[in-house]
Amino acid sequence: MVNRPGRGASATAPSPVRRAAQAAGVLFLLVGVLGFIPGITTNFDQMMFAGHESKAKLLGLFQVSILHNLVHLAFGVAGLALARTVSGARTYLLAGGAIYLVLWLYGLVVGHESGANFVPLNNADDWLHLFLGLGMIGLGVALTRRPAGARR
Repeated sequence: MVNRPGRGASATAPSPVRRAAQAAGVLFLLVGVLGFIPGITTNFDQMMFAGHESKAKLLGLFQVSILHNLVHLAFGVAGLALARTVSGARTYLLAGGAIYLVLWLYGLVVGHESGANFVPLNNADDWLHLFLGLGMIGLGVALTRRPAGARR
């Protein structure tokens, strides 16, 4: 009998894709929390709920707002919840990566001083979103590939 990820008890067995989704979830939770800590987030007193007017920057580099931090926290919780199964972990990494690639495109198209930049995003965020998107999709694909002999 062959155990296949995604079926029965093996769906919750430790696996590289589940660990990757858990790690991503923890990372996003950490970033979300750090975004609310003065000192780690510069110009903390100028943080807005949303919009490009927020002058707060995580690590002095990534523009953040209360909404931005809450999205990181929610994304982290989703990662931990979906990492319970192989299929959930894969979905989280692929869909999350796609979301980050959309955010990257959004950051390129929408002016950073525009009212449409409600997240807010700056150049550092744009580059980070590109690498996060590609990395998450890459992990989701690479860690769930079946060996050539297992393909039908």
